[in-house]
Amino acid sequence: MPVAIDNLLPFLFASMILLVIPGPTIVMVVSQALAQGRRVALASVLGVGLGDLAAASLSLAGVGTLLAASAAAFTLLKTLGAVYLVYVGVTLWRAPPTDLAALESAPSQPRGRVFRDAFLVTLFNPKGIVFFVAFVPQFIAVDRAFAPQAVTYVALFVLLGVLNAYLYLLLASRARTAIRRPGALRAATRAGGALLMAAGIAALFARRPA
Repeated sequence: MPVAIDNLLPFLFASMILLVIPGPTIVMVVSQALAQGRRVALASVLGVGLGDLAAASLSLAGVGTLLAASAAAFTLLKTLGAVYLVYVGVTLWRAPPTDLAALESAPSQPRGRVFRDAFLVTLFNPKGIVFFVAFVPQFIAVDRAFAPQAVTYVALFVLLGVLNAYLYLLLASRARTAIRRPGALRAATRAGGALLMAAGIAALFARRPA
């Protein structure tokens, strides 16, 4: 086994606690599920998974260390991420929910764009990259090879992240089915858009770890 079992179980437990707390990417998944339905929002779950994989891989490649050490790099990436969060939030705010009956045959948003938005919001999160650099080493056993352990932890974290996003999607899609009134759906979607815009503004004030 590439990782020590004594480190694996605490890693899984800590990861699940961290992932279950909704962040901007989960807000996006829930908002897409409410506005567009399960099939369209599934693309955002895949985007979150690929974004987590890219961010974790970049962290292991040294980008996380660079962001932690360079104020300019951290500021640039957090600004890009904040602008994109606000852009996606505005898009969700302005987009009316699709009729539930029409959704089955004609989704209103291309899945490629939904996937792209989720991927970029997840990737352009410097706090996530820096966090992964600080998080994974705590579970690395010094008496084992680093690469197999790092790959295992990244794969498990991404898998848990996708599963967590998918569970939120299921909850939101069930809520969408229960709340069939267009006004209620629009209010829920706009609430998600507002949260994304707020997250983008808050990201501008994120501080680089010391």
